[in-house]
Formats: sequence, C-alpha cells, structure tokens
Amino acid sequence: MRRARQEHTRLRAIAAEAPEEVFGSAASVPAPASPASDGELLDAYSRAVMRAVERVAPAVVKIDVLSRKPEETRREPRVRGSGSGFVFTPDGFILTNSHVVHRAAALEVSFADGRRLAAQPVGEDPDTDLAVIRIQAPDLIAAPLGDSAAVRPGQLAIAIGNPYGFDCTVTAGVVSALGRSLRSRSGRTIDNVIQTDAALNPGNSGGPLVSSAGEVIGVNTAVIFPAQGLCFAIGASTVKLVAGRLIKDGRVRRGVLGVGGQTVPLHPRLVRHFGLPFATAVSVMSLEKEGRASQAGVRAGDAIVALDEKPTPGIETLQRILMETEPGSLVALTLIRGTEKLSVRVVTGG
Repeated sequence: MRRARQEHTRLRAIAAEAPEEVFGSAASVPAPASPASDGELLDAYSRAVMRAVERVAPAVVKIDVLSRKPEETRREPRVRGSGSGFVFTPDGFILTNSHVVHRAAALEVSFADGRRLAAQPVGEDPDTDLAVIRIQAPDLIAAPLGDSAAVRPGQLAIAIGNPYGFDCTVTAGVVSALGRSLRSRSGRTIDNVIQTDAALNPGNSGGPLVSSAGEVIGVNTAVIFPAQGLCFAIGASTVKLVAGRLIKDGRVRRGVLGVGGQTVPLHPRLVRHFGLPFATAVSVMSLEKEGRASQAGVRAGDAIVALDEKPTPGIETLQRILMETEPGSLVALTLIRGTEKLSVRVVTGG
C-alpha cells in the first residue's frame, strides 16, 4: 500500500513538471460545439423561404378570366373567374392550369407591381391540366423550371399564388410524397404528381410550387376538400414536355394507353437476367376499365420497360414517347410480369 502511494505521488510530480503540449491543459481542450438554438434554425428556414420568394415572386401573376372582350362593351367586362400563373420565358409565355383559362372570352394578368396586361391564349392540354398564355411586355422576369426528378419527400416546398384574390400569397410546407396519380378534368390520369402540405386554396391554381433553391418544381393544380394538407402539383418534368408542345403546336396530340404509372426500381437480378439498359421502369398502378392496354392484356403490377423497343426507365420517358406517337398507332409494349418478359401489342387511343 505504501509503495502504491509513493508511485502515485511520483506520477503527479512528473505531470506537474511536464510541458502542456504533452498532457495538454484545460485551456487547450476544445469545447464541444454548442447546438444551434431554435431561433437560429428558424432564422435559417426563414431566409431560405425569403430567398426563394424573392427570386420567383416577380414572375407570378394573377389571371382574371373576363366575361367578354373589353372592346365588345363600353363598360368594364365582368371577371368570371381567376387563378394564378407565372412567367417562364423572358418573351412573355406564362404557365397556368387548363381549368383556369378554359373557354375564356378574354384574359387579363396582373403583376404584384401593379401592371395589368391583356393576355392571349397559346394552347392548353386538359389531360395534364396545363395551359400556356402570352403577354407582350418588356423587362419580364422569368421563373426558372427545375427538375422534379431530383425532388425528394420531406424537402421544403413553397407555394406562391393568389388564393381568393389575395395577391402574391406565400405558403410553405414540405413535399409530402412523389409519384401520385391524379384524375384530370378530362377524365385522363395525370402521372408523377407531387403531393405537398403547403396550404393551397381556390385561386392558387396555376401558381408555382418552388424549391428552396428558387426553382419551380411543379404547377399547383388541385386540393382535396375537406381534407387539410392534401394538395397536388404537376411535376416540372411533365410541365416542360407539355409546355414545349403547346408553344409549338397549340395542343398536345398523344397516343393513349389507358394506364396510370409510376417510376419504380427493378430487382437487380431481373436487370441482369434480361440485360436491361436501366434499373428502373414504369409500374402499371391502375388501368382504365375499357382502356386500350387493359383490352390488350396489360395488368396492374406489370413493369413497362420499353415501348416499340425504346427503353422507358421512367414515366416522363413514356410520356415523351407517347407524345410522338399518333393516336391509332399499333405499338409493342415490353413488360416484366413477375419473372417473365412479355411483349404486348396495343392500339393507342387518342
């Protein structure tokens, strides 16, 4: 016991004489980083929302649907309805919903800075509830279209629009889910829809759903009443496909299969066994009862890996190929059903 006490005393003496770089000192030990306070986190969230709004809000417009053209009467034409939209090219093309501008006698858009301008319809696609209109004005700020394929559940989602006529209203939430299917007013299924809990109300239709980077990831289109937090937007990837065709042709003619689909991963063994070029495909989630695909023998759960030997790694690719396919065309669908690879011939509808 005495020897242990002596050894302990000797070690203490050595430690007292040793330089600090050997044993260190209390001052040299770094203190653990203190976690960010709630206030700091909320400030960072607020700054992200504000930066996105500052980038996109100047491009957002309120769209008034007039009962008649202004030149047809001496009185001010009555506003029959209203919605939202946003400038997406510097030369004045505006995206909105088809149901906002459908059969409008005349259109007028209003900016947050007070400008009011007449707008002309360019084209609409009721099957995706998208429309393009145009204004003539200098110094327009365009909102950039992002990539909805890069969107992930849980990320920040910001909606800008004009609910109930309250101009340039901002709400924020998250992306709740991806790959939803939604029935359009034409009765067709819109695929790859984004679900969000950012608050939307009548008048938000046609406005942008924006990421924290200030890019438009979707066009707000629908709310489920009386549920709360169930709101939907057409993904930017679909928007790009449809908008380009509307600007070019004024409408979208596409071959129709009568399926609702979603991009899904394939099992690696299937990819290797069949030598597929991609590890994803389009899963058939629903079928129109009397649709062309259903009549040809396609089943829910089938994975579409090619159309006319053109690979279909995702729903956007399938939509793009169908936009290039005339209604009434005979096409070959390559399917994976369970562990089998099948080919089914379908005559597209229109």
